[in-house]
Amino acid sequence: MDTNIGERTSEAQPKWRKVAYGGMQPGFDDNHTDDSFLEDMVMNANVVKRNMLKVMQDSVSISQYLCIVVLVGLVWTYTLRSTLDEKSLLFLDISLLGLGFMVILLTGEMLSLKLLSHYLLNISFFTTGLYILAPIYHILTRSISSDSIWAVTVLLLLLHLFLHDYSGSTIKPPGALQNPTLISCISLNASVVASVFIASRLPSRLHVFAIMLFSLQVFLFAPLVTYCIKKYSIWLHLLLSFFLMSVTLGLVYSLHRLLFVMLLGLLVFVNVVCPYWLIRIQEYKFEINGPWDEAKLCFDITD
Repeated sequence: MDTNIGERTSEAQPKWRKVAYGGMQPGFDDNHTDDSFLEDMVMNANVVKRNMLKVMQDSVSISQYLCIVVLVGLVWTYTLRSTLDEKSLLFLDISLLGLGFMVILLTGEMLSLKLLSHYLLNISFFTTGLYILAPIYHILTRSISSDSIWAVTVLLLLLHLFLHDYSGSTIKPPGALQNPTLISCISLNASVVASVFIASRLPSRLHVFAIMLFSLQVFLFAPLVTYCIKKYSIWLHLLLSFFLMSVTLGLVYSLHRLLFVMLLGLLVFVNVVCPYWLIRIQEYKFEINGPWDEAKLCFDITD
């Protein structure tokens, strides 16, 4: 008798169905799951499968900018050792400025005459202001010991490299209007402060003006120039990168053998070890998606 009553109760029980936001259904617990719960489960739906050569190609941009910063440090070192005088630095500044404009004109978007005149006017204001402020930079850190200056400068350059945007997403092409991010501003400011610290240890005001102009040209315009080259031709970008690596390694080798070994190891680590490491850890990436995921709202706003 009791068995028949149980069978009737089971037959009268309603079928379980999904209820949004955990709604209660009579006859079921609030944590009840049906046999069809995992039918819509998807494994690794959003996981990107990476190619080793593509990852190595992308890592070249990091090595390229790393070599650019090392070259800046080499110019600072040779200037502090009086190997480079102020006339050589000024010639280097003019050469880099002309070469940068040529690259932007040939590989970047077309510059109008109005935009070009605007750039030249800004550069003239920039160099004039820098020349006026050179005496202040010259005596700015006179009361600070040299050891503290070198330590802070190295830390600022490391901060600059760590926060720099290697993808080029914050770089403004010619004619574009784009607000810089907080991280990119911190990275740029760190490089500028490091340049001021180094310039304050130079013997003359003309030295200060020349080295500041060189440093700001590199830190401000080198990312834009390399971005234009990369957008124009990936093979030209790779050729430039390997050329910079070769020149940097050669100059560092002539300066110090240990620094050469450290830089070579760092470049191998960035271009070979890290891409291989990234590919290997992709095998352990495990992502589960299904109907239990939070809904993603998409708004299509049209005029």
